[in-house]
Amino acid sequence: MKNQWMKLFFTIYVGQAFSIIGSAAVQFAIIWYLTLQTESAITLTMAAIVGFLPGALLGPFAGVWIDRYNRRTVMILADGVIALSSVSLAVEFVLLDNPPIIFIYTILFFRGIGATFHMPAIQAVIPTLVPADQLTKAGGWGNFITSGSNLLGPLLGALLMGIIPIAGVMLVDILGAAFAIICLLFVKIPDIPHQTDKPRFFKELKQGIKALKGNRLLMKALPQVVCVGILYFPLSSLFPLLVLTHYHGGALHNGFVEVSFASGMLISSILLGIWGGVKQKFLMVSLAIMLLGGSAITAGMLPASLFVLCILCTFLMGITATFFNVPFYAYVQESTNPQDMGKVMSLLLTVFTLANPIGLGLSGPISEVIGVNQWFVFSGVALIAVGLLCLVQTKKPEIEYLSKQAGLQNEMNAS
Repeated sequence: MKNQWMKLFFTIYVGQAFSIIGSAAVQFAIIWYLTLQTESAITLTMAAIVGFLPGALLGPFAGVWIDRYNRRTVMILADGVIALSSVSLAVEFVLLDNPPIIFIYTILFFRGIGATFHMPAIQAVIPTLVPADQLTKAGGWGNFITSGSNLLGPLLGALLMGIIPIAGVMLVDILGAAFAIICLLFVKIPDIPHQTDKPRFFKELKQGIKALKGNRLLMKALPQVVCVGILYFPLSSLFPLLVLTHYHGGALHNGFVEVSFASGMLISSILLGIWGGVKQKFLMVSLAIMLLGGSAITAGMLPASLFVLCILCTFLMGITATFFNVPFYAYVQESTNPQDMGKVMSLLLTVFTLANPIGLGLSGPISEVIGVNQWFVFSGVALIAVGLLCLVQTKKPEIEYLSKQAGLQNEMNAS
């Protein structure tokens, strides 16, 4: 059947939606608990670092396992690790009421391990189910489900914390993971040839790096994409400070900003899910980077009295997030050998994970000196330059890539 892929795709993602909502609710509950108990910025910073460490330390090696073993099994095990961590924390809350901070850090670390394997595994699975010309559409719907789930999760966590003890909130994650696993059991994921000899991690890691470096178009775009990660992540983290210091707003104003950004992501995801975008994926990526830069400049330069226009800027930023991420990953999925997909995805996610703290390390001190609104202007100018460079760097190799793909398709049709 022509649209059989949609049934399989949505079966997986409906399950993932429940899992993401549960995980986001529990993550919110844990962070809010630490906030109330310690009122310490250092504690929260450490919690963020502990959560990101598995991706930085294990990310490149996770891809080796994903490409060696059944990817559905890897996803089920990853969901199981996250759920078991919630069970352990729930038991600890029941027994001790106030578990040691170090134990909570340990739980966050194990949740990070589960995410490190889960994210590249699902990215590697999708191109085995979805036709290459439908990957951008699938990415749009996947982004819509993921974004919506990440929006609902914290709201559910906040609601439950006002009704039941925090140990009860942990059950939400367990139920969500169980539902996701059940959905995966109903999906047959095509097998790819697996190596049966003993894993040689560094050798296979080199294979992943070789596959990454052999993708000419991707390598042309990658430096600019990493720069976007360095410049963009601090913007999302500094928005509350921009609202407070430049626009003289409060919690409600910051809430409008968050909802506006999420709405931009959701609406653009639906649009991509229906439309599918243009064939020149890096044209979309480059234009999205420039639109992001223009929105950042405008948000930093607007007078405090025009906060409504700042909300519009965050809405546009939400749109750029979708039009940047979805075509980029769709290209990686369609252009990478299935046997190397897990390794390549893990390497990319590791690079982007490392870009985040670099960006935060640069933006914090500079913003203190020049002001957070001026950092938005500076970042916006830099992003427009990066977008233009990405457009110039990828235009010719993308045309060559599309011409080659069209030739291959004509040969297949002729045969």
